[in-house]
Amino acid sequence: MAIAELKEALILLKRMPLLWIPGIVGGSLAAVLWVTFNLYGTFFAGRFMVFFGLVLLIFTTGMLTIIRDNEGGIRELLAGGIRYYFRVLLPEIVIVSGVILIFILLMITFSFFGVSDVSIVTALTFGFTIPTMLLTFFYDTAAIFEERRVFESIQRSIQLVVARINEVIAFFFVYLAIFIGIVLALIIIWEAFLYDKLEPITRYNETQLQSFSPDQLIAIIGPTGIWITSVILFFGIFLLLPILYCYKACFFKKLAGGTIITQQPTTGEYDSKGRWYKY
Repeated sequence: MAIAELKEALILLKRMPLLWIPGIVGGSLAAVLWVTFNLYGTFFAGRFMVFFGLVLLIFTTGMLTIIRDNEGGIRELLAGGIRYYFRVLLPEIVIVSGVILIFILLMITFSFFGVSDVSIVTALTFGFTIPTMLLTFFYDTAAIFEERRVFESIQRSIQLVVARINEVIAFFFVYLAIFIGIVLALIIIWEAFLYDKLEPITRYNETQLQSFSPDQLIAIIGPTGIWITSVILFFGIFLLLPILYCYKACFFKKLAGGTIITQQPTTGEYDSKGRWYKY
């Protein structure tokens, strides 16, 4: 089942080149963020990360609306992204806030027992985060494809994952295989471009490797390496974002039984031509 939806997603990307726009936007923002981090530090990069994430959400949300309608142009993509923006953002905030709340509660609970090891709390939080992400993975597709509200979209995702757990596990294996495959391929390309600069690292002894830090790596690759890395980042996001989002959307449609349930407003009426007008 999971492979069939991947083929469908690739065909969709070929038939509708518009779906690559979020990848172009996301790749550009990731490249700018990387360069900003290395030139100006974490102060500006951290603030840009939040802003860029909110901007990118418009395009990814619009992308899902185009996939749902199976048609549209750049205007429809932007209009859909704006229309469903908070339907996707609010559940995301709820999920992230839940994980943060669990972390805080674990910190408080362990402090009562005199345990101050943050690594234990982090490990437990991480163990809670993974199943939470898996269960709520389809919240955005449920919000857009089925017009679900905040908690309804989260509930719908959990319901589908639990009910079709075997298909979902197969989906995640393929999903991760795509992600790892593209990332590894880009790492190999990155190393090929920077081979001359990275080659001395291969002669480091065990002590040097253990003390090796990211700052040292940045110093070794230099400004040229920073710009090459930004280009690799661009292509990584450019490929990963459209492929994985399309795959997720196509899989959700099959997971939901192929029938998308659209909820009508509770108050309103139909006119003589059958069009719905809400009050």
